[in-house]
Order: sequence, then C-alpha cells, then structure tokens
Amino acid sequence: MEERLVQVTSGRELLEGNLVLPPNARGVVLFAHGSGSSRHSPRNRYVANTLQKAGLGTLLIDLLTRKEEQAEAVTRHLRFDIGLLAERLASATSWLAEAPSTHALPVGYFGASTGAAAALVAAAQQPEQAAAVVSRGGRPDLAGESLPQVLAPTLLIVGGNDGPVIALNEQALARLRCAAEMVIVPGATHLFEEPGALEEVARLASSWFVRHLPRKSGAPAIADETDLSIGLR
Repeated sequence: MEERLVQVTSGRELLEGNLVLPPNARGVVLFAHGSGSSRHSPRNRYVANTLQKAGLGTLLIDLLTRKEEQAEAVTRHLRFDIGLLAERLASATSWLAEAPSTHALPVGYFGASTGAAAALVAAAQQPEQAAAVVSRGGRPDLAGESLPQVLAPTLLIVGGNDGPVIALNEQALARLRCAAEMVIVPGATHLFEEPGALEEVARLASSWFVRHLPRKSGAPAIADETDLSIGLR
C-alpha cells in the first residue's frame, strides 16, 4: 500500500500528514498524537499498519508545525491547548471530506494522550463527520464539557499499571452519553511498551473501527472481520 505525503491547511498554517489507503477501504482513521510525538511515532505507525490490514485507510498528521513543535519542546505551552488541537483535527477531517480519494469514506479518530481529548472535542463539534473514536492512554477528561456532546461510539484503552490515567478515563466514561466502553490492558504502562501490549491496543482499535465505521454501499466485506472480536476486561 502506497503512503502519500499530504498537506492540510488550517488557518494560516500548513500541516503535513501521511495517508495510506488500502484497496476498497471501508473508512479512514485520522490519528491525533500527543505532544512530544509526531506522525512518525513508531507506536502510532504500528497501530496504523494493523488498521490498514483490516481494510482501513489511515492519516497520520502533525497537528503542530515544526516551528511550533520546537517551541513546545521548551515552553510546553501548546500540549494542553485542546481547542487548538481540535481545530486542526477538524481541518484535517474537512480535508478528508473534500479529497477525491477519501470524500466518500466514513472517518474515525484514534487519539493518544492529549490527542484523545482533541479527538473527542472535534467529534463533538462535527457529529456528522466523526463515526467512531478510540483513545490510547488518553486524557479524555480534558475534553471537558464536550464529553456529553459526543455522539460517535467511543472506546477508551488504558494500561493496567497506569493508575492515575485509569481514574481519569473512568471519570470521562461516566460523562459520555454515546455508546462507550473502557478496556484495561493488564500489565501495561502508559506507553504500552510491554510485550504484547501494543499488539492488543491495535487489535482492540481494529475491532472497534471495523464494527462502528459504516460500510459504503456495495463495498466488499472484510474477510477476517469475525476474527477481530473485541475482548473486554
């Protein structure tokens, strides 16, 4: 599958992303990474590869420009600017809705850390465009008053050894009014670096998106869809 560099305009800024579309893609998942990471994150690229094998397109995009990332590394003034991150995620969503290769595909969000909050805010602001959300080790609590407005089915994935984040996700889950579930991956820490942990995240995310992204009329079924059944804990 060919990976294509794309550019998305958001306000006065130009954001760069990597788009991959498998043949007969049933949808596309837009990644929102946390601060200190980028579209080149090995963890997100691993998850993206798993989604691609499940017949889903992926767009990994940098929500901050290179200049902003450099400033952020020193000042840390943008990592919790959820409004800015959500605005840029919305711009990327609009780009997908207009691009010839993706305009007919339903869109899902995969958010990590503060990117999960941005994904939920963007989903609340664009209910007609966001079809599903998955959070990996995220801070959904930072979505604040947007949480009850989210309509897209939402899956929160948290590491079993990430105690403070478990509590924050539980609080956010209680405020969500959409179809929502929380899965704890036993033995995993915040970055899911333990053996098998990231593989479980990728499997759970694939299952969620395959289940909740509506198939285009006439699109072929995914052959191994039944093998992606979610294992809740």
